[in-house]
Amino acid sequence: MSRREKGAAPPSDPPQLLVRVWRGHADGEFQPFEVPRHATQTVLDVVMHIQRSLDATLAYRYACRVGMCGSCAMTVNGVPRWTCRTHVDKVAGDGRLEIAPLSNLPVIRDLVADMREFFDKWARSRGRFDGGNTRHDEFARVAPASTERQQVESGIECIGCGVCYSACDSVAWNPDYLGPAALLRAWTLVNDVRDTAGLERLRAVSGDAGCASCHTHLSCTERCPKQLSPTAGIAGLKRAVALAALKGTL
Repeated sequence: MSRREKGAAPPSDPPQLLVRVWRGHADGEFQPFEVPRHATQTVLDVVMHIQRSLDATLAYRYACRVGMCGSCAMTVNGVPRWTCRTHVDKVAGDGRLEIAPLSNLPVIRDLVADMREFFDKWARSRGRFDGGNTRHDEFARVAPASTERQQVESGIECIGCGVCYSACDSVAWNPDYLGPAALLRAWTLVNDVRDTAGLERLRAVSGDAGCASCHTHLSCTERCPKQLSPTAGIAGLKRAVALAALKGTL
């Protein structure tokens, strides 16, 4: 054995993260875990380590792991985020993490939120396309430079992850409020020149639970992982609803 090998210090254990994870249903509580900390580690890596190595009963969602599906959204240190794209170094400088399900939604178990009311509100806002053509008609052509197309250029990139809904103060105050994602979807369809249900859609988003309930806190825009602005879309809906009301068509 060489002198260097003889005098070498034994390898040290990796630093540990102190992680508190929500367990149970709405009346559950946080459970503490210690997780090895590694370079380039994401919050989803932490959750997966807990489920695979420490407690196999932990319930959570994920799919793509590369920021495309949005199914791994959770509340991390009080902020809704995609856990697969959130690096531990950026949110846990002190070595502590608190992970919970998305806010403003019922809890199924542990880190799994019930998304049904989120998507039910898409339906209530008429978030589906209603076209007037059949398969026998020519393809509709929408000019990329048209005003309507430019209005919704970024909004159509929403993937319905629920982060904006969880971040929304108006949803927390008024559970009937349709929420940023549903209203942004309505805005994209109001501007779709192929759609035939524009007036019905404006009526659907003009009530007490609609676009007028947005207080423009910008939480949805600030937290959107895709850098979209639901606030801007909701402002557009407010203008469209006001104009329709002035014309007497609502």
